[in-house]
Amino acid sequence: MIDVPENVRLLFARHRGNIEKVLIDDRIIELAESYISESVLTRKYFSDAVHIAATTVHKIDVLVSWNFRHIVNLNKIRLFNAVNLKNGYFPVEIRSPREILNIP
Repeated sequence: MIDVPENVRLLFARHRGNIEKVLIDDRIIELAESYISESVLTRKYFSDAVHIAATTVHKIDVLVSWNFRHIVNLNKIRLFNAVNLKNGYFPVEIRSPREILNIP
């Protein structure tokens, strides 16, 4: 389990009712498969690929994640965005909660 600061947990709890679910459709699966075939992620981390693809396809402003190994990682972000551009999508903006909430 990731050690999430209390103020981040409280913020999430406060906005839990505002969360909008997105459907995972064929476009998302295809883009996630592209991340795998382009070796951005391995098949083991397909759920991470789907997460990035859903953010991209649904044009979500910013993906905020604690996953520094597979998601909030400058080299990975560049690779995700190269695949996005190759497939006709815009680059995705990925940040850590610390960057968004100014957590020291």
